[in-house]
Amino acid sequence: MNSPLRYGIIGCGMMGQEHIRNIALIDGAEVVAIYEPDPGMRDEAAKLVPGLRFADSIAELLAMDAVNALLIASPNFRHVEQLEEIARLRALPILVEKPLYTDPEHADRIARLEAAYPQLIWVAMEYRYMPPIAALLEQADEATGGIRMLTIREHRFPFLEKVGDWNRFNHQTGGTLVEKCCHFFDLMRLVLKSDPVRVMASGGQAVNHLDERYDGKTPDIWDNAYVIVDFANGARAMLELCMFAEGSRYQEEISAVGPTGKIEALVPGPGRFWPEHLGAPPVPKLIVSPRDPAGPRELDIPVDPNLLEAGDHNGSTYYQHKYFADAARTGGRPHVSLSDGAWAVRMGLAAQQSAATGQAVLL
Repeated sequence: MNSPLRYGIIGCGMMGQEHIRNIALIDGAEVVAIYEPDPGMRDEAAKLVPGLRFADSIAELLAMDAVNALLIASPNFRHVEQLEEIARLRALPILVEKPLYTDPEHADRIARLEAAYPQLIWVAMEYRYMPPIAALLEQADEATGGIRMLTIREHRFPFLEKVGDWNRFNHQTGGTLVEKCCHFFDLMRLVLKSDPVRVMASGGQAVNHLDERYDGKTPDIWDNAYVIVDFANGARAMLELCMFAEGSRYQEEISAVGPTGKIEALVPGPGRFWPEHLGAPPVPKLIVSPRDPAGPRELDIPVDPNLLEAGDHNGSTYYQHKYFADAARTGGRPHVSLSDGAWAVRMGLAAQQSAATGQAVLL
């Protein structure tokens, strides 16, 4: 019988609460304690977990014997210092939310942590586990004959409100191409099985948050971008991001093309944002389009409604926790290592730099 996994959670805002709902669906896993400084978020977490214990610090959380696994879902700019504190006090299996870090100077600290940490650390890249994207990953090589071009388009809603509105400013998020798009840079490396060598980007803030003020300051977080990435194996990838396009039928559209065909994954946005007057929300799809015989074949990839109810990421948070729990119990390796998480941040920072300077960035 699998040993129980008892989570302590650091940060229980919107994403932390999604994690709580999905952990509740995993056999032999439960949330037993949290560290969350915001009273409102503590109250929301308490509604989800009867008998939940609260800690006033990370040290107090780690001192609880019941806790044998950790989830970090705090603001981006806190992740590195919190990982280091855990490493000093009590090493436990960790699932840490993306992005892994926000400051280029943190890269060496992450590398040292990876070399020395004696337990599992898994970076939360949920998009890998969305059922239509997982289907694309499984079938891409056969469908394409070897991917040469990869395009990821995300047309979605603006950034939501977070505790203290920390996600309105680049210096706290790493910038949109780090905060939001590290998911897509992670997918690029995973799909193409290669590392990037050059990044070119154009992006900026065109529409969102321009009328908002925080301590007299206007948000500077970007809401649109194009990014082109060249890879060591000769493949290339492109990201198109628009965060004022919530009227779209599908939020993410991913296409991979090679010498023998094309494969596409179409992913709806969160069901709670789908307009009621349009009826049922769209179903995720996989489209396979061979060159010979030419013509697309469209498959529905439905997601368990219980998983859709548990979060905004198309069921992926559940699958991520399932695999993490298996690895934590068996001493397995992470699907997404600290190196993988660092690469995604590095690509995002390079894209931010390229867009700001107008110059390509070599990696």
